[in-house]
This record gives sequence, structure tokens and C-alpha cells, in this order.
Amino acid sequence: MQYNTQQKRMSLPEYGRSIQNMVDYAVSIPDRAERQRCANTIINIMGNMFPHLRDVPDFKHKLWDHLAIMSDFKLDIDYPYEIMRKERLDAKPDPIPYPHTRIRYRHYGRSLEELIEKACEMPEGEEKLQLTALICNHMKKDYMTWNKDTVDDRKIADDLAELSEGRLQVTPDILRVMDERINRYCRPVKGNYSNNNRNNNNRNNNNRNKKGGKY
Repeated sequence: MQYNTQQKRMSLPEYGRSIQNMVDYAVSIPDRAERQRCANTIINIMGNMFPHLRDVPDFKHKLWDHLAIMSDFKLDIDYPYEIMRKERLDAKPDPIPYPHTRIRYRHYGRSLEELIEKACEMPEGEEKLQLTALICNHMKKDYMTWNKDTVDDRKIADDLAELSEGRLQVTPDILRVMDERINRYCRPVKGNYSNNNRNNNNRNNNNRNKKGGKY
């Protein structure tokens, strides 16, 4: 008995040993026309193994690429598509350049610094006021991530002035907008408790009436 670990290594194990044996047999066929027919049959079998991928763009193209890979690019046939080159399999992708921009306060992040820069470029008005208040609230949330005991408003104001190079300041108008936002989005839901009590009282009264007023 021959174990799979003793056989030739498969380039694409997801297709299984049987498909690999078919590809090896197709490579050994001397007649080109018969070799072409065998390759077409193998492609149909490979496609039937993954029916849920039939609607994927370039699915057929990928199958022919896989056939070429499994034959180690030795299958001499007329491919209906331009298949990948063997050297592309060993090619490494270009390294991704990492950003080297210095972040002054990492707990605030780079996105917040970009928001501050955007707010500094805006003309004075209600829109700039709303954005500055939003930035301050976001800074408080980020600050709470690292300091869960308290948030020092003075610290937020100092950090905003430093990150904006003095172009943005926490004013009474900004504090007012911040409070309005907190009250708007953190307002407790009213009426549920009283409505539930009212419904329960009505239900109890109905039950007592059905029983002739007796408890």
C-alpha cells in the first residue's frame, strides 16, 4: 500500500489526488488532439467540484490556470485563455509602505488629527462650531479608553489647542453644543415605566371586575 505522503507533492491539494493523476496522464498523452480532449474533460470535472463558483467572474480562466499549475506548465495544449507564467508563482508582491507620519497623541489617532486640520481650514460659522464640538466629544471618548476614572475637560481643551497649534479653542459656545449633543443622544427613555405600571393596573382592575370585585 502506498500512502499519499509517499506520492508526488500536489501543487493544488484542494482538487485531490484523482484530479492530479488525470493531469499527469494528460501530460503523458503523445497525440495532441487527444491530449486536448482530455484537458477539456478535466476542466469540466474541476468545474463540477465547485458549482457555487460558476457565477464568479473569470471562473473558467482560473480553472485553466490551475490546470497549467498542476501540470507544472508541461501540458502542451491550446489554452482558450492566456494562462499565467510559471515565474509569476514565485514572484513576491511589492512590500506595502507603512506610514511614517508622527502621531502626537496615539490614543487620539491620526484620523482625529486630520479632522482637526479640516476644522482649522473651515471658515468661522455654525458648521465649524458643530465640527469642533464633535471633535471634543470624540477626544473625550478616546481619553476614556485609557483613563476610565475621569475626563478632565481642561486637559481636552489643552490637547485641542496643542493639536491645532492654537487655532481651535474650547469656547462657551462649543461647551453648549457638546452638552446639547450629550443630552440628545444620552437622554433616558421616558414613559416606559409609567406605561407598564398603568397597563398592569388596568389588567388587575379587569381581573377584579370579572371576579365581582373580590381579591
